[in-house]
Amino acid sequence: MSTLWTPDGEIQVGKQPQAANSKSEPGTKPSDANTAEAVLSDPLSEAQAINLDDLTPEERERAEEAISELAKTREKLLEIPAATVVANHAMGLYELAALHLANQPPNFPESSLAIDALGTLLQGMAGRLGEPEPILQEGLEQIRMSFVKLKRTADANTDSDSQS
Repeated sequence: MSTLWTPDGEIQVGKQPQAANSKSEPGTKPSDANTAEAVLSDPLSEAQAINLDDLTPEERERAEEAISELAKTREKLLEIPAATVVANHAMGLYELAALHLANQPPNFPESSLAIDALGTLLQGMAGRLGEPEPILQEGLEQIRMSFVKLKRTADANTDSDSQS
């Protein structure tokens, strides 16, 4: 049994939806009016249907609110240019790398992965990210330089510790 996350908590979701009433034939799906599948369906992957009739009134209300919020979020996301969303994700990779470098001691393997992902993304999207692209390229250069400086310092400290 899996769950659907909602702001008010998780709701249990079965893999196979139950019939909405006893007159339904076994193996048939409830109508879309009684399932979350209509809202949650994704053309890239088959969404699990949630039979809202199987939920308690409180669970149903929370599920309906979550479904409504998800639909609103998807509509808002469609209004934003894809380049803006991709640039936002790129900035997230930068922040992830910076967090791992700021850790004491720095987590170089994790930071390296985030830096490499950012570099690959920017290289693959060269010329397509619009106004934020030069800022992201500059950020990539800065985080790479920070990585090298911190790595050299850590290696020098390790060398001096081993010679003592």
